[in-house]
Amino acid sequence: MSSEMPQTETAAIVACTISRDVQNFDLLIEDMETALGETWGDLGFGETLAFFAQPEAETLEFVALAMDADDEADLAQMGEIISQAKARDIKVILIAEEVSPAALHTLLRQGADEFIPYPLPEGELQAAIDRISTPEPEPVAPSNLHALKADTRREGAVIVCHGLAGGTGSTTLAVNLAWELAEMSTEKTPSVCLLDFDMQQGSVSTYLDLPRREVVMEMFSETEEMDADIFGQALLPFEDKLQVLTAPSDMIPLDFISVEDVERVVEMARSHFDFVIIDMPHTLVHWSETVLQMAHVYFALIELDMRSAQNALRLKRALQSEGLPFDKLRFALNRAPKFTDLSGKSRVKRMAESLGISIDLQLPDGGKPITQSCDHGLPLATSNAKNPLRKEIAKLARSLHDLGASEAEAAA
Repeated sequence: MSSEMPQTETAAIVACTISRDVQNFDLLIEDMETALGETWGDLGFGETLAFFAQPEAETLEFVALAMDADDEADLAQMGEIISQAKARDIKVILIAEEVSPAALHTLLRQGADEFIPYPLPEGELQAAIDRISTPEPEPVAPSNLHALKADTRREGAVIVCHGLAGGTGSTTLAVNLAWELAEMSTEKTPSVCLLDFDMQQGSVSTYLDLPRREVVMEMFSETEEMDADIFGQALLPFEDKLQVLTAPSDMIPLDFISVEDVERVVEMARSHFDFVIIDMPHTLVHWSETVLQMAHVYFALIELDMRSAQNALRLKRALQSEGLPFDKLRFALNRAPKFTDLSGKSRVKRMAESLGISIDLQLPDGGKPITQSCDHGLPLATSNAKNPLRKEIAKLARSLHDLGASEAEAAA
C-alpha cells in the first residue's frame, strides 16, 4: 500500500479580476465570490499579460477589468490586456467608476464584451456573466432583415421628435408616426426607419415589443467602419414594414456616442430609407445640434403646464444664443384641449404668445388606450384605430408624405 497522501485537486480558475487594487472594488469582490465561489483569482495590471502565457490561464472564461478615473493614464496597457484576452478567446467585462466616455469608447472598441458601471447594480455582474456565457444566437435569416442595397441611394427626410419634458409624448409620436408612414397605402409605400437615440431611457423597443440587442452598442462603438451590412444587422423589423434601431441593451452615458457617430448613423439611414424618424432624449447633449441641423422637421413636444413653458423658453434662449436655427422647431402640444374647450384654447394662445413661439401641431389626449397600446407593444393603428390621437397622427403622416412627394416632383 502506498504511503503517499491523496492529492486534493484544486478547482480550475475560470475568471480573474484585473485592477490596480481590487480592494477599491469591494462590491466586485462580493459579487465574484457569490457567482464563482473559489474558482476566480485576482491580477494587477502589470502581471496580467505574463499570466496569460501560463498554463493556468488556459481555463479562463472571462476577466473583469476594473478601473476608475485614476487609471485613464494607463489606457494603452488596458487596451493591450483586452486585445490579448480576445486573442485567447477570453471574454472581457469592463467595470468602470467615474471614467470618461472617451476612455470607455476606446476600451469597448478594443473588444470589451460587456460594460457595467461601478458601484455595481444589484445582480448585474451575474447577468453579464450569463450573457457572455450564452452561445451567440444563430444569425437572423436575411428575409427578416432590411435589405440595404449598395446600388440604391435615397435622400430620406429626417423627422425628429423631442420631448421637452418627461411624459410629453415624444416616443408615442415617433413610434406611431413611423408606423403610419410605413403602412401608407400609396402607389409606392415609403420605406421607414425609426432610430431611438435616447441611450438611457429609450422605450421604442417597449412600445413595439422588440428586444434590445448588444449589436446596437457594437455598431455605435465602430461607426467609422460601419457599412450597409453592419447597419442592417443592427436593425429589427416590425411587422416586416418598419425597420427599428432600438436603444442599446445597457444604459450608457448620453455622451458616449460622438457627433461623428450620430452623423454617420443618420446619413446611413437617410441613404437607404425614404423617412428617418428619430426619438431624442429629453436633455440636450453635445450632438443635439447635429441632429437639429440634419433634420427636415423637428417636433418639440410640450404640454400646457409650467415645466414645458420654462423648458421651451430655455431651449429657445440656448439655440438663439448659439446662432442655431430655432425657427426649424415645430412646437407640438401634447394633450391639447378639445375644440369645444374655449378656456383651454385661450390658455394655449396665451402660452404661445408669452413664449414667442408658434404651436404648429395640437395632439389630442388619447386617454388610457394610449398607455395600454404602449404596454402591449402595438401601434395605435392596430390597437385602437379610432382613437383621436391616432387619427391626428395619421393626418400628420399623410401631410408629411404628400409634402415629400411634392418636393421630389419639383426637384425632378
